[in-house]
Amino acid sequence: MIIDGKAIAQEVRAEVKTRSAAFFERTGRRAGLAVVLIGEDPASLVYVRNKMTACEEVGINSETYRLPQAASQAEADALVSALACDPSVDGILVQLPLPAHLDAQEILARIPPEKDVDGFSAYSMGNLTLGLPASVACTPSGVMELLQRSGVTVRGKHAVVLGRSNIVGKPMALLLLAADATVTICHSKTTDLKSLCCTADILVAAVGKPRFVTADMVKEGAAVIDVGINRVDGKLCGDVKYAEAEPIVEAITPVPGGVGSVTTSVLVGHVVEAAMRKANA
Repeated sequence: MIIDGKAIAQEVRAEVKTRSAAFFERTGRRAGLAVVLIGEDPASLVYVRNKMTACEEVGINSETYRLPQAASQAEADALVSALACDPSVDGILVQLPLPAHLDAQEILARIPPEKDVDGFSAYSMGNLTLGLPASVACTPSGVMELLQRSGVTVRGKHAVVLGRSNIVGKPMALLLLAADATVTICHSKTTDLKSLCCTADILVAAVGKPRFVTADMVKEGAAVIDVGINRVDGKLCGDVKYAEAEPIVEAITPVPGGVGSVTTSVLVGHVVEAAMRKANA
């Protein structure tokens, strides 16, 4: 089974649009997202544009607040603090990566937990670790949507996560654990990596290395979720050698058209959920 991320993304987005309309009907206003973009990173510019489009599609007000590459820590801190106090803003997203001279954690810490729709703050990560209600990073949340909506059983399975980043690897492992999988996290210092991968019923590749996972690293009948987005010779590819793995697995996500398609739909869902929680408070 090739897991169709585009179709699942549209399914998720349609559900969000319905909830967004219900929120407007109840409150007389749209949910609001503020995106902070610092610098001119080309990929970030594309990602932000896609998020704005998704917001418009589901009926969310969105605005991008831009600072130059040379913006100071004080300027970035002040902007996020101001948005934190703005009642029209239900969710705040600081587009990563930030310029190297800025302290990302200090900036993220200024986002109130109830507005942290990206789930990157220490508070959100801490709650996720403790099994408490938390906003969860959109990419791992998108992976769980893909697994659930494509009928892949997680409970009782052995899941191997390739990558230990704060954005994908760590929250991914915690979500799989919460869904009753047995989880192994692998990284660049893992010994006998191939053997561990071959034991995975669910393999999540998030290493950022094009076509790193080969057929001899995949268990026959496994579900392979490719989080990687790499550009090689002008074309997008994932962290998995798709042509090699696809014939031997039970389910696999393509790149493009897999995880990346769902991530933005999950984000807009988080914004509407945040707005609804605030309205109920």
